[in-house]
Formats: sequence, structure tokens, C-alpha cells
Amino acid sequence: MANRLQHETSPYLRQHAENPVDWYPWGEEALSRARRDDRPILLSIGYSACHWCHVMAHESFEDPEIARRMNDWFVNVKVDREERPDLDQIYQGVVALLGRGGGWPLTVFLLPDLRPFFGGTYFPPEDRHGMVGFGRLLEGLHRSWTGERAEVEAQAREFQAGLEHLAALGLDAPPSAISAEDLVRAAEALERQVDRQHGGFGHAPKFPSPSSVQLLLRAFRRSRKEALRSAVALTLEKMARGGVYDQLGGGFHRYSVDERWLVPHFEKMLYDNAQLLALYAEAHQAGLEPGELWKRTVEETAEYVRREMTAPGGGFHAAQDADSEGEEGKFFAWTEAEVDARLPEEQARLLKLAFNVTREGSFEHGKSVLEARKDLAELAARFGRSEEETRRLLDEARAALFRAREERVRPGLDDKVLAGWNGLMIRGLAVAGRAFGRADWISLARGAADFVLARMWRGGRLWRWSAGQGRDRLGVKKSSSA
Repeated sequence: MANRLQHETSPYLRQHAENPVDWYPWGEEALSRARRDDRPILLSIGYSACHWCHVMAHESFEDPEIARRMNDWFVNVKVDREERPDLDQIYQGVVALLGRGGGWPLTVFLLPDLRPFFGGTYFPPEDRHGMVGFGRLLEGLHRSWTGERAEVEAQAREFQAGLEHLAALGLDAPPSAISAEDLVRAAEALERQVDRQHGGFGHAPKFPSPSSVQLLLRAFRRSRKEALRSAVALTLEKMARGGVYDQLGGGFHRYSVDERWLVPHFEKMLYDNAQLLALYAEAHQAGLEPGELWKRTVEETAEYVRREMTAPGGGFHAAQDADSEGEEGKFFAWTEAEVDARLPEEQARLLKLAFNVTREGSFEHGKSVLEARKDLAELAARFGRSEEETRRLLDEARAALFRAREERVRPGLDDKVLAGWNGLMIRGLAVAGRAFGRADWISLARGAADFVLARMWRGGRLWRWSAGQGRDRLGVKKSSSA
């Protein structure tokens, strides 16, 4: 039987409606039961496009024995972080205080009065790779709750004090003015962290970090310092040519699991693409090279947003899943045989060389993630054709492969319309539309702005939108006819 989550508007919550776990959405019903039955709360926070959220759901929340322990010992609450970013922000502090990296799925255990006493992110079902198994963790926390309550309360007091400190951190700092020189100095310090081989910051996993790259770009425009210019150009080029960018359909995946931008986690988030759209447009305005690459990246990303992320009425959807048919990246990756079956021989050889599709593959099961590492001049020389003819053949091959991909089972779509993320995309399209003289992109941005103002602005507050309903930050629902 489906649990309470079947009635929710969030795609993420509905993904768990068939779990054997007795899930509650966040609300008074769950909190009252925890107080009445004197049970701890197991709070699980994630989002629909989160790969490791799906993994933990399949491994643990669909397991009857683990579900039995959860149901017997805890009040289980599921939260979509995109509906309740306020709760996510609070309880991410638990794993920060434990000295662990945050992320999703977020798994936090609370007293009935909502004070946390333990937390983490992903837990495997059994002990694995130095991580405690979720089933064993549940047993240990249940024993502590029933036999060592004083220690649990003490731990909760420590977390409460730590979270209060994190909440207040930096708020008492005196205000000060920021000068253009301050901006350049901050960018120069950031530039020293750039990976000068692959672009971006640090090592794997590697995130696009558009606001950081934008800081480097704007400091370059003020100072004209070569180190800043080259850091921006390197990063943008490596990302646009890498597998983190969808070389067939446009748009960026969330991050790369390796340092050279090849294999991504395949979810696509609206807020990433919104910021990157504006960033590549600004690189074009600043005159960075290769300008043709920035133009193509912006055009394809804007078209991806129009085609796949625009909701009826004009708003923009929140995210696309990493998985399809239960397998991460299945929609996006290709085997050599699949390419050969879809293209004439010469075009197949050209595309495989251009996008590094090999028999061994760069991903799982002999599949390759498409990456554009070869220059057009090099490809033309290899095939004995002009650059213009080579580009035409390659564009035709990409289009044919895109049509073939459209026949596959698509990743899931999180159809929520979030005001803040829509604001980012409205800005991104407006910036790009101005930079490239594209009235259609500006019209797309205007349509989303009209949607937000007409349907999501109510009583002086902005609401979230999902399945034809608005929802405020407290989770209160209101129908589209209101």
C-alpha cells in the first residue's frame, strides 16, 4: 500500500510513496506523533534528481527489514530540500559539526522537540568501505534511545549549542565598504586555487562554481591581468568541451566526478544552467577567446531550457534526474556499436573521433560520455575535407544521434517551479539575450517572469509551484485557482 507521500505535490516525495517505510511529510501530524509516542524522528532530506538519494532509497528504504526497524523505532519524515531549504540549511549544520562533508541524502535523527542528536548523509544498507550500515546504525541509535537517554540528551544539547553558534557566525562583524581593488585582490587569491591543467578549482569531484569564475572574469575586466583572463578562459573551455556539458542536447550536468570534467553526475539543475548561461554570455561580451565556443554553448543551453525545462504557462522546472530505467547516465552515454548503428560509416568514424567514443568506453559497461577534445582543423585534416564540410558532417551526425537519444526512456523531471531559481534563469536569459541580440530568449525570460508574478506572488510572499499548486515556505498548499 502507498504511504502518506502519495498525496504530496513534490515529485521527490512521491518517488517514496511505495516504500514500505511509514513516511510522513514534514508537518504537525508527524511532530505530534513523535511527542505523543516519545519517539525520535528520522529525518531524510533529498531531492528528485539526486543520484545517491535514489541509491539509498533502493538499498534501504525499499528493504522490508530495514523499513520494519524504521517503522518500529522512529517517526520517519521525508523532506524535499527544494521545498524546504530552510530545514535543509539548519540540519546540514549537524554533519558540519560532526566534521563530515554535507550533501544529500541528508539523514538526521532528532528528539521529539526537533533537536538533533546524530546525523550523516548516505549510509549503505550494510557495513561497507569503512561506513556503518544503515540497519546497524538504526539498532545502535534505538539502544541508545531506550537505554542511554541521558547521553542522547547531552549530545542534543551539544548540537543545539553548535547550531546556534553557526547561525550567529559572522553576523556581528562591522559593515565595511568594498572597493574595486578589494575585488581584484580577492580574485587574485582565488586564481591561485585554479587547476591550471583542467580548469576549475581543486580536484575531483569538481563543480562548475559559476560565481567564483564570474568573480575572476569581472576582476579581469577591471584589471586586465592576464592570469585572471587565462584562468577564466581555460575553465570555461574545458567545461564546454567536457562530458559535464551535454554535447548533444545542450545544458550542463551538476558536477564531474573526475578532475578533467569527463564523467558527470548526470542530473541537470536549473540554477546551475542559469548561472552558466549568464557567465558564458559575459565571457563573450568581454572578448575572451574562443568566442565561437561561448556562442554555441549559450545557444545550445538556451535551447535546452526552452525545449525541456519550460513549464506550461512559462515558468521553469527545477531539475532533471541523473537516472533512467534505474541506471545512472543511461540516457546520455553511448557505446561504439550504438553510434555505428545510427550513422553512415564516415560520419560514425568522424563523430567517434570528435567525441572520443571508444570500444572500451569512458563510463560504465563500455559506454562513453561524449567529450569534444578535438579541434575542427585537426578533424578536417584527418578526413581530408575542408573545415566547413567537416563541420556540416559533424553537425548532421550530432543531430542524428540526438534524434536517436530522444527515443530512449527519459530521465525523470522535477516539475516544481521555484521562484529563486526562476529568478536566476530569467536573469541568465536576459543577459544572454542582450549579449547576442536574441529577442526570443528575452521573450522566454519575460514569460517566466509573468508566470512568477501571476501565480506565485501572493499576499506579499513568493510561493513554490508544483503539480498545479502553490506552496509557501511553511508547506501550506494553495490551488492554482486561488
